[in-house]
Amino acid sequence: MKLITAIIKPFKTDDVREALTEIGITGMTLTEVKGFGRQKGHTELYRGAEYVIDFLPKAKIEVAVEDAKTDQVVDAICKAANTGQIGDGKIFISNLDRTIRIRTGETDNEAL
Repeated sequence: MKLITAIIKPFKTDDVREALTEIGITGMTLTEVKGFGRQKGHTELYRGAEYVIDFLPKAKIEVAVEDAKTDQVVDAICKAANTGQIGDGKIFISNLDRTIRIRTGETDNEAL
């Protein structure tokens, strides 16, 4: 099993959710986060004063999947989250040792 973590632009979350639903993914976790990469933040003007925004709003999506679905999920996220602009985000793939559904006690792939 894999845990796929994607950091994307917040306005792309609905597109990613729809793309994952189309390929049969029934659950994901969404967290509003802040961060920066190559974008390095930007400056804004407020009441005549300029200030720097170091951390930009991002969305973190986490999806646990069977090993066989990893590439399909990654492709769906890449296509749905892509704007072609700097700051589109990154995808991280980690191994999951064990998954347990609390309500039923099912484990691993059955718990997904």
